[in-house]
Amino acid sequence: MAICLFAYGTLREGRAPREIAKTVAQLRPIGKGVARGRVYDVGAYPGAIFDSREAAGEVEGEVFEVPDEVVLKALDDYEGFDPDDPAASLFVRRNIEVRMNGKDIGCWAYQYNRQISEAAR
Repeated sequence: MAICLFAYGTLREGRAPREIAKTVAQLRPIGKGVARGRVYDVGAYPGAIFDSREAAGEVEGEVFEVPDEVVLKALDDYEGFDPDDPAASLFVRRNIEVRMNGKDIGCWAYQYNRQISEAAR
């Protein structure tokens, strides 16, 4: 089964910083998608909080196929996600529902894992 990733920030095409650009280039674009939640300005990058409730808002992004676990691990490292210690991670990788071409599909996405300040809202 393919590994899908929903990207809303620096992992989107053309937005990857130099340190992760070669890894992002290995992702296979599938198309645009929308997830329930909200994106916040948390400094040098955006941070999303995903929420399936109707009133949560929408996060626009792109859906990619991740070619293998090696690429997924590199993305985890870039996003500061430690599966052995998610509470200490800057972002956590979650499986969320993404609306794409009128259908809901399950995708991995990186959710910001810190408090959101009032200024970022």
